[in-house]
Amino acid sequence: MNTVEHENFGKPSETRTFPHGKAEILNMGDGTVGRLTLEPGWRWSNDVKPIAGTESCEAPHFQYHVSGRLAIRMDDGTEFVAGPGDVTSLPQGHDAWVVGDETVVTVDWFGATNYAKASE
Repeated sequence: MNTVEHENFGKPSETRTFPHGKAEILNMGDGTVGRLTLEPGWRWSNDVKPIAGTESCEAPHFQYHVSGRLAIRMDDGTEFVAGPGDVTSLPQGHDAWVVGDETVVTVDWFGATNYAKASE
């Protein structure tokens, strides 16, 4: 990396919308960073699964949770809730949903590349 880059989510490289949310994508150098905004009522299995075409979310994530509470259930049954200030590393194979009435915002350094895109 020999070039300075400066991007802002106010002007994302791409925005992917889905029911109850959106993914704003920044493409920088060889990487991708995503900001996920998930409104109350959002659930991956209801709102993104029809786009992804997979049984569970197959995007691994490395996320910083900015706001709201996000429940996560791994395919093996492990379940927890992430909130502001938490960092989560999630392998493939999970569902997630917004808990309560506050919008969830996460910054994702690993899973944004193909998030909310049709599987090929």
